[in-house]
Amino acid sequence: MELERLYAKTLKGIEEDTIVDGRVIQVRDDGVIIDLCYKCEGFVPIEELMEGEHLRLKTGDIVPVYVVDTNDSEGFVRLSRRKAESIKTWAMLEEALEKGQSVEGRIVGRVKGGMTVDVNGLMAFLPGSHIDTRPLRDTEQLIGQTFSFKVIKLNPSKSNVILSRRVLLEEERERLREETLSRLKEGAIVKGRVKNLTDYGAFIDLGGIDGLLHISDMSWGRISHPAELFRVGDEVEVVVLRFDRDSEKVTLGYKQKRPDPWSNIEERYKPGQRVKGKVVGMADYGIFLELEEGVEGLVHVSEMDWTERIKRPSRYFAIGDMVEAKLLNIDKEEKRISLSIKQLKPNPWDLVKERYRVGQKITGRVWSLTDFGAFIRLDEGVDALLHISDISWIKRIRHPSEVLKKGDTVEVVITNLEPEKERLSVSIKALTPDPWVSEIPSRYHLGDRVRGTITDINQAGVFVEFDDGVEGLVYASELDDPPVEGIEELLKKGKRIDVRVINIDTTRRRLGLSLAY
Repeated sequence: MELERLYAKTLKGIEEDTIVDGRVIQVRDDGVIIDLCYKCEGFVPIEELMEGEHLRLKTGDIVPVYVVDTNDSEGFVRLSRRKAESIKTWAMLEEALEKGQSVEGRIVGRVKGGMTVDVNGLMAFLPGSHIDTRPLRDTEQLIGQTFSFKVIKLNPSKSNVILSRRVLLEEERERLREETLSRLKEGAIVKGRVKNLTDYGAFIDLGGIDGLLHISDMSWGRISHPAELFRVGDEVEVVVLRFDRDSEKVTLGYKQKRPDPWSNIEERYKPGQRVKGKVVGMADYGIFLELEEGVEGLVHVSEMDWTERIKRPSRYFAIGDMVEAKLLNIDKEEKRISLSIKQLKPNPWDLVKERYRVGQKITGRVWSLTDFGAFIRLDEGVDALLHISDISWIKRIRHPSEVLKKGDTVEVVITNLEPEKERLSVSIKALTPDPWVSEIPSRYHLGDRVRGTITDINQAGVFVEFDDGVEGLVYASELDDPPVEGIEELLKKGKRIDVRVINIDTTRRRLGLSLAY
């Protein structure tokens, strides 16, 4: 070996281009004086020392040095520590390449196509493809760190050294893989490190082999993304759920380290119990409360308030809110719990049952209008339905807004009361006697000629309202037989026309009419 040859030459005396061991005599600002044990002294200039060595060396230290020049003008033998270490390092690299051993080096910078590694003062090249087992986005963080490398190529003539970190990592991973495979079995609890996160789960490095921890096996409770529980690099303890030795596929569980909270749910929760939970989910039909990890209950919109018809729970609740509720029902098999907020409060319908009766006159406020009627809010917060057909005995009302507006105070009569079904119906027209029974039969007679105003025209015929508010219908069949000249001009909404009474129907509360010629 070259290194042995260089050392052997020194047995005959100090010669140039050889390596000798010397003892430090003095550390000066400009370098170090070395006793060569041949009745001569040598000098290592500060620029020929290894990095930081000027501060570390002290009198008496034995160090190998390279003889550069035996005839220095100042009477010293010119020496170099850098050259000596470079030769030793090169010899060490040759041996490592030959025997497949690893060497240590510190990454000191980035260059085109890779990084520079300082191996005991000798600069080596680390190709980008050999930095890691997978491409790294940020290699800047590696600068300054010391790693073990495999020597994959040496070129003495050009002093080129090419290293690989990836080869060692792959060898280590294969060793760990074999070790991991030997101890993997279903039901085993193993440790691993979170390697990657996806929307559907996390990949856990178990040591040379990856396992999938699906999001559904992370928690007995509700989570929307694995990042809520884990971060890349976290060390976790998991359970092996399934292991296919042939394909080396491993399915892992995290929540399985603890018992399923539903297994003994009926020991902790009972119907009628008052519970508190955090809002963890929301839908148009209700909100989900987390009572404990893995146990959720639903508050349906119908169980939120006795009187308010809640259509959008998000207007009243937000994710994270703590809500108190009453437990109504537990379905252990389906893992469902029904909850109620309103049943923590007195039922206003119990008060309605005590205070009101059919036929009673009451006063309320118009709360809302619909196509089919109006809802009248009572003092107890209960809404009573005023159907459009219960507004007037004689006037044909197309929409409640024709006679009512929101906020109006109105007097009504209770016509139907069913507290157990939360139903209460009221009427305005019932405040007065039915004119179709007491007045209209005596006011109108068959054959009477009456003048009125056209209020509507449709397929049924022409609706005519008389001055007293009573409305009749000119049947469509009466318009074409016999034909009337200029009838299109005559029949227009708002026109005054003469009609004749041809039918009085007190049951359907309608006057049948025909045109009077």
